[in-house]
Amino acid sequence: MADKLKVLFLCTGNSCRSQMAEGWARYLKDDVIEPYSAGIESQGLNPNAVKVMAEAGVDISSQRSKRLEDVQHVQFDWVITVCDSANESCPLFPGKVKRFHVSFDDPPKLAKTAKTEEEARAHYRRVRDEIRKFIETLPNHLFER
Repeated sequence: MADKLKVLFLCTGNSCRSQMAEGWARYLKDDVIEPYSAGIESQGLNPNAVKVMAEAGVDISSQRSKRLEDVQHVQFDWVITVCDSANESCPLFPGKVKRFHVSFDDPPKLAKTAKTEEEARAHYRRVRDEIRKFIETLPNHLFER
């Protein structure tokens, strides 16, 4: 069997979107993808991201928020930025690393305007489901570019 693709999901703070992407990739694509996540900075694992992923049957509670420096030892095949800010500030990676960008809304930012906890969590659920749909297309989607 061929080696798994080493994929880094990169976001600004590695607290929500990149964590969800790593969790979905591990859950849905463990046979073909070795997923990692990191941020330009480390802001801690978002509790609402953990809750909505658990609702979908994916436990990300043991994942931790990491900075790029924490995963620099890994020779990635792909770096997927999941927010515009990370895409704009993404550093160059050595070797034959390929980059892909897909932008997802920022649930914590959207949740600030919510009037109730349930309304706030709805933003997390929507983005969670959008990330799942994207992960389901991997790795084929990457090679169609």
